[in-house]
Amino acid sequence: MERPKHHFLFAGSIAVALVLVLVSARKPLPAGGLTVMGPSAAAANAIGAKDNPQAAPKPISWLTVEEAAAKLQQEQKPVLIDLYTTWCGWCKQMDRKTYSNKQVSAYLSDKFYTVKLDAETHNTVNWQGKTYSFDPQYRCNMFAVYLSHGRLEFPTTIIIAPGFEPQAIPGYMEPKEIEMLVKYFGEGAYRKQSFDDYQKSFRGSW
Repeated sequence: MERPKHHFLFAGSIAVALVLVLVSARKPLPAGGLTVMGPSAAAANAIGAKDNPQAAPKPISWLTVEEAAAKLQQEQKPVLIDLYTTWCGWCKQMDRKTYSNKQVSAYLSDKFYTVKLDAETHNTVNWQGKTYSFDPQYRCNMFAVYLSHGRLEFPTTIIIAPGFEPQAIPGYMEPKEIEMLVKYFGEGAYRKQSFDDYQKSFRGSW
């Protein structure tokens, strides 16, 4: 079935606008890969969290696709899907720095149904009456192809607002970079103004 044209333009405008906002701030992955936290740094963080429990963010409760679909039957909310692969270094970095951020995790837990999906899963995925399976040709699950509109980059943040097609924003985002995106949908601004207009007056606080 052909996707409604306004949905495609909606998704494209968000992706283009965010690329322009993020491109200057994005840092390349170090040549040696990600740095693993040493025992001394980890111990220092653990002590800090113990002394100040409020500083430790409440982890995001990640759902399966099917669990999110079931929750949508009870209450309508936007769905945020973290589309990742097990070999993706930037996906792991986004888990460590962005989704573990106190403000990000609290906001997403309140405003979204959050789903973490391995794009290469061999498990069948059921969504809105359709079943998606792993495709050897694409080397990923066809649900990932549907969500990303065929643009397989990782990580990709997918947002599905009630009544709209999936909006796919590829690339790593830090807390201050993802804030505008999630608040656009979380506050319901998508219902009354374009993303371009929203970003002109947006003031971040993360």
